[in-house]
Amino acid sequence: MDALFIGHSYIDVTMLAPCLPQGDEKAIAKDYAVSFGGNAATAAFCCAKLGAPPDLLVPMARDWLAHMFQDMAATFGLRLHARRVSRSSLSFVFPHEGQRSILRARDDCYLQDFPRLDISSARLLHLDGHMADAAIHYAKAAREKGILVSLDGGALRPHLLELLDLVDVAIVAMDLCRKMRLSEGEMLDFLAGKGVRVAGVTDGARGLLWREGDRAPPQRQPALKVPCERVLDTSGAGDVFHGAYCASFLERPDALWREHFDFARAASAFKVQHLGNEAGLPSKSDIALAQRRLCETV
Repeated sequence: MDALFIGHSYIDVTMLAPCLPQGDEKAIAKDYAVSFGGNAATAAFCCAKLGAPPDLLVPMARDWLAHMFQDMAATFGLRLHARRVSRSSLSFVFPHEGQRSILRARDDCYLQDFPRLDISSARLLHLDGHMADAAIHYAKAAREKGILVSLDGGALRPHLLELLDLVDVAIVAMDLCRKMRLSEGEMLDFLAGKGVRVAGVTDGARGLLWREGDRAPPQRQPALKVPCERVLDTSGAGDVFHGAYCASFLERPDALWREHFDFARAASAFKVQHLGNEAGLPSKSDIALAQRRLCETV
């Protein structure tokens, strides 16, 4: 095991439609995609596409949607570890004009304890705050073994503040700042106070404000500017960002974090131009092309 990702898993149905039906109406979508979903799960698929397939611990039912997710994981070389639930979780995603609305059905009533895995050979643990008991357990184990712990802080989930005490790299969403009533700068200070070594806040097109250590000045890395007419589906762009910087770290652990984040923002720029998570996973050559074509427009 080189890396372990822990989070919630979904099957995503993404539908591109000019409008959503109301009441007793019917409508035909212009296009659709069916793929894996979930924050850490999508990040794991992205990491695998970039040449570093991790282990993935997620809730898993015994139903047809779970078979679909397992087939997708096998295609990408992911090693799945299941925590049983009654039903698979499902998301309906509706992208529209650079935004997206999401309707989810989630089962997080676990039927069993989480599996105990040997992570002694791992170099990275990536979490999204779901399955908090497992996340805290493995974050403690990673801290004892000197394994880098990365967190996608997209929402104020139960036990998140406790988990932050065990995190090395925390990239959180602006939504979390709003929930905690903190500005970007105040969030960076808060994360540094929790012992986070590399802290950042993402805010859509404004990109990433981040800092390494508690004394260095914050740095702004704006998102690469994708022409509006090419932005198709922004859902999953943040998850791809996390998966890409994890892959970059695993390939070049001694590189600067600025380089990891440059790589990741190009991955996100690729994602938003494709419908659904699977089509939006970039290869290394896709990222290199995005860096060349879009960096001049930042």
